[in-house]
Amino acid sequence: MIRLKLRMGQWLANVTRRLHNNFYIYLAALLTVFVLLDAGLFHVGENMRQKAFDFMVRSRILAPAPDKDIVIVDVNEASLAAMAKEYGRWPWPRQVFGEFLENLEAQHPKAVIFDILFSDADVYNPDSDAYFNDVISGTDNTFFPFLRLPESSDKLSQVKPNMIAGISESQPSQGDMQATIAVVLPHFDAALNSGRLGTHNIYPDKDGIVREYQLYQDAYGWRLPSLPMTVAGKLGYTLPPDQNILLNWRGKPFSYQYVSFSDVMQDMGSKDKKRPQNEFTDKIVIIGSTAPSLFDLKATAMAKAHPGVEILATAIDNVKHQDYLKVWRGAVPYILISLLLIWLTTLAFYLNADRDRFNKVFSFSQIGLLVLSYIGINLSNFYLDFTGPITWALFYFSIAKIYALATDRALQRWLAYGVKEGASDTHVMIMPILIESDEPLGDSIMKKLKRQIELTSRTPSSVDILKGVQSGIWGLFGELTVVSWTFAEGRQEYASEAHMDAERIAKALPSMIASLDLPGKPQAVHTVYENRLDGRAPLSRQWRSAFAAALLQLEAIKPDATPVQADTPTPSPEL
Repeated sequence: MIRLKLRMGQWLANVTRRLHNNFYIYLAALLTVFVLLDAGLFHVGENMRQKAFDFMVRSRILAPAPDKDIVIVDVNEASLAAMAKEYGRWPWPRQVFGEFLENLEAQHPKAVIFDILFSDADVYNPDSDAYFNDVISGTDNTFFPFLRLPESSDKLSQVKPNMIAGISESQPSQGDMQATIAVVLPHFDAALNSGRLGTHNIYPDKDGIVREYQLYQDAYGWRLPSLPMTVAGKLGYTLPPDQNILLNWRGKPFSYQYVSFSDVMQDMGSKDKKRPQNEFTDKIVIIGSTAPSLFDLKATAMAKAHPGVEILATAIDNVKHQDYLKVWRGAVPYILISLLLIWLTTLAFYLNADRDRFNKVFSFSQIGLLVLSYIGINLSNFYLDFTGPITWALFYFSIAKIYALATDRALQRWLAYGVKEGASDTHVMIMPILIESDEPLGDSIMKKLKRQIELTSRTPSSVDILKGVQSGIWGLFGELTVVSWTFAEGRQEYASEAHMDAERIAKALPSMIASLDLPGKPQAVHTVYENRLDGRAPLSRQWRSAFAAALLQLEAIKPDATPVQADTPTPSPEL
C-alpha cells in the first residue's frame, strides 16, 4: 500500500509538472462544450432556473398585494352542497346563473368574467338556457371563455376563425379564410356575438408547473386572445407586447377576496339583505370554482393545488398593473453568464491566485449573486437568473480545487525516497531560500513562490513557508522558504536525483523572483545542507538541529553577514 501511494504520488506529480496550470484551461474548455450542449439539447440549466425561481417567488418578503377590486365568486364545495337540495348536482340549470347575473348587474360591476365554459345546451331546461341568453344580451360587460383544442384536431373542425366574434387577423390580410380551428365555444348566441370571448387555457411548463400565462395564440394568420387580453382590451388597459407573461403571484392560494356563490345567491333572493348592496360596484367579478370535485386545480410555483380561477385573476391583475415578472431568459444569456463565471474562475487558478483569499472571494461572489437575485425579485419585477451559471462555476471550482489539493499533497508530502519504515540509514537535505527585498513580502507572494518551487521540483519533497508573524527573535525567521528531501542513505541514484532537483530549483530562482513583480532589485540567497538522520534517536531533535545548521550555513553566505570566526562552532556533518 505504501509503495502504491508512492507511485500514485509520483505519477500525479509528473502529471502536474507536465500540465502545469494548463489543466485549468483544459477543464474550462471541456465545461464550455458542456454548457453549449446543455443550452442546445439537455436544458438542465433551464430546469435549475425554474426550481430556483419557484423558491424565490415562494419565499419573497415583499410580495405585491392582490388588487382589491378583483373579487372571486367561488363555486366551492360548500356552495355545491348548499345548492344541491334545490338545483341538484352540478351542473346547475342556467337559470341559476341568469338570476345571479341579473342581480349582480344591478350593482354595476366593472366586469363580470365567467371562468365556466357553458359548452352544451341544457336539453332538459331549454327555457332556462333562453333566460340566461336574454340576460347576457342585456349586458355589455360580461366575458366568457372558450377552449382551444390541440392543433392536431384543427382539420376535424368546421369552425373558421372569422366565424368567432372578437378574433382578428394577427397581420392585416394574413388570415387564412379557409383554415379551421378546433375550439369549444359557448353555447349561447349572446355570448358568441358579444365579441367578449377569450381562451382560458392554462399551459404548464415541461415539469407540470404553471409559471406563465399565454395572452394570445396565433393560428393560420389569426390571433386568438385569452380572457385576460380581451378584458384588458375592453377595459382600456395597456396590453403587454409579449405573448407570454411570467406571473407575478400575489401570494399563496386564496390571497384574493373570495365570496361563496351560495352565500351571495341566498342573500340576493332574500327580502332581508345582509350583504352590502354595493359589494360588487366597480369591481371585476370572476365567477369560477375552487371545488376539488370540479377539477380546476393546477400546480404552480406557489402551491401544488392552485385554483384555476385564481390563476386567471392573477393574470388579469398583472395585465392591469403591468407588473408581471420579467426575466432575462433564453440560451444566449445562459451561455454568456455561465462562460463568464467559468473563465474568471479559470483565470484565478491559472494565475495561482492566493487560494485562501480566492476561496473567500469565490464563495462570497456566488452567494452575492443569489442574494442579488432575491433582492431583485423582492424590490422589482425583474428576476435575475444566475442559478445555472452559478452551478457550472461551482462544478468547475470543485474539480479545480480537488486537483489543486491533490497535486499539492503529491508535491508537498514528505515522501521518503526509497526509505523503509523504521530504517536507520535516512539522509536529509535541506534547502533554505531567503528573498532579500526592499519591502516585506506578503502572504500571497510567498504562496506563489511556494507553488512555483513545487512545480519545478521533480522528486518527492516538502516545501514550507515560515511566515513573519512571530514575535521576538522568532520574527527573524519570517519570509523564509524551506525545501527538504529525505532519501535512503547509500542509494546514489536517489541522492543524485535530489541534488539535481536542488540545482534545478536554484537555476529557476531568478525567473521565479522576476515573476513576483517585487520593487527594487530583489535577490534570492539559498544554500543546501545535508546530514544523516538516525532512526533510533528522536527525529524531532535531529530535524531541529538540521534546520538550525541550515540557517547558520545560509547566514554565512549572505553578502552582509558577519564572517564566521575561527572559534565559532560549525555544525557537525552528522547529528
